[in-house]
Amino acid sequence: MHQDQKENHLQALQDIRNMMERSARFISLSGWSGVWAGGVALAGAFVAYKWLPYAWIINRNPGCLFCDPPTVQLMLLAIAVLCLALAGGIFFTWRKVRQQGYPFWNHAARQLLWNLFLPLIAGGIFCAAFIYYGHLFYLAPACLIFYGLGLINGSKYTLSDIRHLGVAEVVLGCVSLFMPGMAFFLWVLGFGLLHIIYGIVMWRKYDKK
Repeated sequence: MHQDQKENHLQALQDIRNMMERSARFISLSGWSGVWAGGVALAGAFVAYKWLPYAWIINRNPGCLFCDPPTVQLMLLAIAVLCLALAGGIFFTWRKVRQQGYPFWNHAARQLLWNLFLPLIAGGIFCAAFIYYGHLFYLAPACLIFYGLGLINGSKYTLSDIRHLGVAEVVLGCVSLFMPGMAFFLWVLGFGLLHIIYGIVMWRKYDKK
């Protein structure tokens, strides 16, 4: 009887700990979200690679944001990739939360989004400036670095594994600063392949069971 009471107390403490952790951290991210985002990024990169000539990238005149059709096409493609990646991520995460029976929109989710998107908004402004002045070689490094900083910043409100992905994105961004000829392929590696690998690892670690 004494052993049963001890086990009940331990279970109660574990339940309290889980409730406190869930209220402070959004731990229902789906591994399929990473796989989906990586697949969308790879598809978008393939379209961009076929769409935009390399000569346009290095010869574009600064100060003309909307006068060159490829610029508009690139922006529309980037927006479409972002929207598709976000839509898929929200859907898979919502499905996992629904299966677990937890609320989708809570304090932890709001904190996660705020800390994630603050560096992303700053990075978006940087990228817009680079496009405006024609310094497109800096787009891939800026995207990788600011996205990685967003993941690191938001990792304290979700699964800590996401921090490792953020560090990898920052490292790739820094490397691409000194390897402009490889910037596009490093972007594909960071947003495409790393996301897929991360998603598979997360699925095996948290979703499969």
